[in-house]
Amino acid sequence: MKPRWAFGLTFVAAVLVAGGVFYGLVVLLDFEEIDSTAKLDAKTLFDLVKLSFGVVAGAGALVALVVAYRRQRVDEAGAHREATRLHTERFSQAVDKLGSDSPAVRLGGVHALAGLADDAPTQDLRQTCIDVLCAYLRLPFSPDPGGLPDPLPDGTSPTEERRDTHQDKKDRYHALREVRHTILRLIGDHYHIPKGTHRSWQGCNLDLTRVTIDGDMYFRDATFSDSIVNFHGATFSGGIVNFHGATFSGGTVDFGGATFSGGTVNFHGATFSGGRVYFGHATFSDGNVDFGRAAFSDGTVSFVGATFSGSRVLFSSAAFSDGTVSFGEVRFSGGRVHFGGARFSGSRVHFGHATFSDGTVGFGGARFSGGRVHFGGARFSGGTVNFGDATFSDGTVHFGRATFSGSTVNFATTHGPAPAGLLLAVGTPVPSEVRLHASWLPSGP
Repeated sequence: MKPRWAFGLTFVAAVLVAGGVFYGLVVLLDFEEIDSTAKLDAKTLFDLVKLSFGVVAGAGALVALVVAYRRQRVDEAGAHREATRLHTERFSQAVDKLGSDSPAVRLGGVHALAGLADDAPTQDLRQTCIDVLCAYLRLPFSPDPGGLPDPLPDGTSPTEERRDTHQDKKDRYHALREVRHTILRLIGDHYHIPKGTHRSWQGCNLDLTRVTIDGDMYFRDATFSDSIVNFHGATFSGGIVNFHGATFSGGTVDFGGATFSGGTVNFHGATFSGGRVYFGHATFSDGNVDFGRAAFSDGTVSFVGATFSGSRVLFSSAAFSDGTVSFGEVRFSGGRVHFGGARFSGSRVHFGHATFSDGTVGFGGARFSGGRVHFGGARFSGGTVNFGDATFSDGTVHFGRATFSGSTVNFATTHGPAPAGLLLAVGTPVPSEVRLHASWLPSGP
């Protein structure tokens, strides 16, 4: 508000308040009228003067209060501008360090940017610091030069100078790799700090698209509720990426097209209660991915088009109680995928048009007691699929249009009625590699 308007409104408010107080006193003291014939004595005149000065002083105090408030706002705005200016200067210096040829200087720039993100005066400035760290990880980097062959491809032995040059390359590779691992570690450390506390980056976006993650990241007990965390096309080739106990209650977490070719990615005990988590067209070719005891209670988790060709992927004792989990068009062509002890009580879980051609997929001890688990159009053409000791409730599992042409599929020790459409899909005579529960087999000749 402009000063003249503020002063005017303040004065009018003061006059109205003074008039209201005067009128209230008149009513309380039960004055009926003012005697116009009475003379004004010195005492009454002095009282009126004091009252006038009191009204003026009150109005002046209100004006001073408005001026002080406005000065405070101006000072706060100036302090904010100064903090932003200092932040920008420190930001420029930290970014310059990241572009240095010296790995040690780059490492200093990484820590400087992380500290700036912690102390940023606004969320936008914090996000900018995080974006720069992520952008550094997305930059191409030279691969490990490996060992120097002896003899060389031309049949000669490497000279001492050649050995020293190669060692310098290896040392620089490991130094720059340490810079990358430090960024990965700092991101994880800040994301598992509870949201709303100092140094927490929860709620900020994280763009690690096509990044090679060969070091450790710890998101243990983190909450992903209002942000976009993007691992699309990332390669997990080593180290431990830990989402143990994390909560996915909103926003989007994208592992679409990611490659899990080594190391461990741990979602053990994680809660998927909202939002969208996407593993579509990811490749699980090596390493371990653990969803054991994870709770899928809402939202959408999608593995559509993913390939399980060598990893060990565990859904042991996971609880599917609501929401949608899709394995549609997934290819199980190797490795081990284990749903042992999982509870399907309310979610919609789709294996529609999935291909089981190699490896082992186990549902041993799983309980299908609610929701809908759909294997419609799935192709069992190789490998082993085991439903041993699984429990089926009527109408919860469907095998309509599934085909059994080579997989070893075991239903012999299951409990409950046959899943809908299974016997028709298996056909008669029952293939030797498909073992059904004795009570499901047709009776009579």
